[in-house]
Amino acid sequence: MEENIIVNDGMASLVEYIARNLVDAPEEVKVTAKQGEEAIIIELNVAKEDMGKVIGKQGRIAKAIRTVVRAASVKSEAKYMVEIV
Repeated sequence: MEENIIVNDGMASLVEYIARNLVDAPEEVKVTAKQGEEAIIIELNVAKEDMGKVIGKQGRIAKAIRTVVRAASVKSEAKYMVEIV
């Protein structure tokens, strides 16, 4: 299935806001939302130096970002997946 890029997605904006406040180079944060087969996939790209800040020790920050997105998407009835690339 071909993936379509979603231009205006509130969850992508939420992930971008969280990521920009975590990193040292907020101008390097790029977030895209694509329609996958089973869920909307939010891809988060950050500078190589900031990757550890977004993932956190033992992936705790990444898990927290995914939890916030899951909680925020309850009303939308859509399934979201956050991938840190």
